[in-house]
Amino acid sequence: MAKVFDLDERTFLFAKSVLGFVNTLPRTVINTEIVKQLIRSSTSIGANYIEASEFLGKKDFGLRIKISRKEAKETIYWLKLLETNGEDNQKRDALVNEATELMKIFGAIIVKASNINQDQN
Repeated sequence: MAKVFDLDERTFLFAKSVLGFVNTLPRTVINTEIVKQLIRSSTSIGANYIEASEFLGKKDFGLRIKISRKEAKETIYWLKLLETNGEDNQKRDALVNEATELMKIFGAIIVKASNINQDQN
C-alpha cells in the first residue's frame, strides 16, 4: 500500500483495504464474528479522525484522536485473530503494519497536542 500523507485519505484507504480484504477470507463461524468487529473498528478510525478535524474544541479534538488511536489498536487485535489461508497472511500483515503506523501517528498527535496545551498554561 502506497503511503498517503493526508490522514483523511489514508484512513479512508485503510478502511477500504480492510473491507476488500475481509471479502477474500474463508467463511467460518469465527471469522464471521471477528469480521463484524474488524469492520466496526477499522472504519471508526477515519470516522473519528474526521470528527476531530471539525475541531469543536481542544477536549473534543483530543478525545476523538484518542478514540482513533484506540480503534487502530483494536483493529490490530481483530486482524491477528482472523483465520486466514496462507495467501492471505501477507495482506493481513500489511494491514496490521498500516494500523500500527496509524496508531503511532495518532499517538504522536496526542503527545504534540498535550505539549501545546501545557505550553499555553
